[in-house]
Amino acid sequence: MKKLLPLIHKVSGLIAFILIASFFVSSLFVDMFGDKTAVISVKSNIFAAIWLVIPLMAITGMTGMKMAPKVTSGPIGAKKKRMPFVALNGLLVLLPAAYFLKNMANNGEFNSLFYTLQTIELLAGFINLTLMGLNIRDAMTLKRGKKSLSSKSL
Repeated sequence: MKKLLPLIHKVSGLIAFILIASFFVSSLFVDMFGDKTAVISVKSNIFAAIWLVIPLMAITGMTGMKMAPKVTSGPIGAKKKRMPFVALNGLLVLLPAAYFLKNMANNGEFNSLFYTLQTIELLAGFINLTLMGLNIRDAMTLKRGKKSLSSKSL
């Protein structure tokens, strides 16, 4: 079980990161080059897939807390400080934005409110990707540190 927990943490976090990155890229791409039908498709697919991201993020958070419950400093402490913002940003900004953008697109409401909300969603998504990317960087730093410590003991 001790080796399974870090694997679950890593896989769930990485899949969530990839999904969020795909939401971001597909939104940008369809806004720049797609027609209204493509926008409707992307917004509907993002809203459907976000229900996979939510449990993945919860699993990532729970496994992270289980692996290092008392750590408050260093790279793990930094990860712990970033994650509440990622979660709040996702639940309070990204989820409602996905819902409203999907509904507005399905109703053909491509107006200034739609594009304002789209801009907010892209900004919030970029922030979450950046924070999650920093967490991935910190995890890789920790892993490299452990490898160099184990090679020095040989």
